[in-house]
Amino acid sequence: MGLVIEEVKTKRQLRDFVEFPYLLYKNNYCFVPPLRFDEINTLRKDKNPAFDYCEARYWLARKDGSVVGRVAAILNHAYIEKWKNPYMRFGWLDFEDEQEIVELLLEKVEDWAREKNMTAVHGPLGFTDLDHEGMLVEGFDQVGTLATIYNFPYYPAHLERLGYTKAVDWVEFRIKMPKQMPEKVSRLAAVVRERFGLSVVKARKAKDILPYAKELFELVNSAYAELYGVVPLTDRQIKYYTEQYFSFILPAFVPLILDRHGKLAAFGVTMPSLSDALQKSKGKLFPFGFIHLLKAMKKNTVADLYLVAVRKDLQGKGVNAVLMEEVANAYRSFGIREVESNPELENNVLVQSFWDHFDARRHKRRRCYIKSL
Repeated sequence: MGLVIEEVKTKRQLRDFVEFPYLLYKNNYCFVPPLRFDEINTLRKDKNPAFDYCEARYWLARKDGSVVGRVAAILNHAYIEKWKNPYMRFGWLDFEDEQEIVELLLEKVEDWAREKNMTAVHGPLGFTDLDHEGMLVEGFDQVGTLATIYNFPYYPAHLERLGYTKAVDWVEFRIKMPKQMPEKVSRLAAVVRERFGLSVVKARKAKDILPYAKELFELVNSAYAELYGVVPLTDRQIKYYTEQYFSFILPAFVPLILDRHGKLAAFGVTMPSLSDALQKSKGKLFPFGFIHLLKAMKKNTVADLYLVAVRKDLQGKGVNAVLMEEVANAYRSFGIREVESNPELENNVLVQSFWDHFDARRHKRRRCYIKSL
């Protein structure tokens, strides 16, 4: 039968599309499976509010009836309007180690891009900056996180043979939490608190944070505005993410910093690591997967940083020290010993210089590739 590329049109094909990486990475100790229902909801037009300004098509590669590859193509009209770059995105790219598979899959993406008068294809990127992005190019022996993509070392080599080159890189750090905050950081945090009249929201339950959710995402829109490929979240997306994630966060792990006027000045969204729990649950909540996730939320030695943002008028003024002090206090009481930074743009010197105060090592690098058409 040979190699066949088919477009995803049916629910069964979409299930095959979502299931493929679980088969490809079966028993790989670094792969952290995403939650299946979350993947399906992201890819479905009737579920994901990003389709208000995006178009998408998905393809499967089959050989002798078995799936051997997949790819998504995303036309993000909001990105094109904001950045004035007529680029097509690709994402959800996985394939067995065979050049023809990835070549034919990306050929589909490139053909559609040409039909839409795009001048380039770039990725891996999702619908928004909150989706998985960036192909792993260093750190293939490191366990992944809920927020990131894992891929085999042969992926970048195949893309580069097809003419894809670096557009931008993200780097990731593994940080050891000290028993006490470095004195320099504590002093800076105290000065900044006094200077700007900063206070911390004393939330005891997740519902105590909900009133700040919209303001939090609006701060994300502002603080992240100039980062690679970012487009602002709409009100529908803010409601979607609030309902999806804010019901199970741990308030102590989500410091909200207010200015003297009670306005949100900065925040950090962090969580106990779910990597081990997701591996045990194999990306399924039921029948027993949720038990592993609940255990990870209650007892853990590793935490993940997901979203950290400081209001633009306060950036570069030491507010990060206040955030980190609050996070560190929560981590110590919880027993957290190490932290995953998750991806940071390689040129984000302001954030990365902060890790100089800690025992931190850069252990992963991931890349967005681009190819002109």
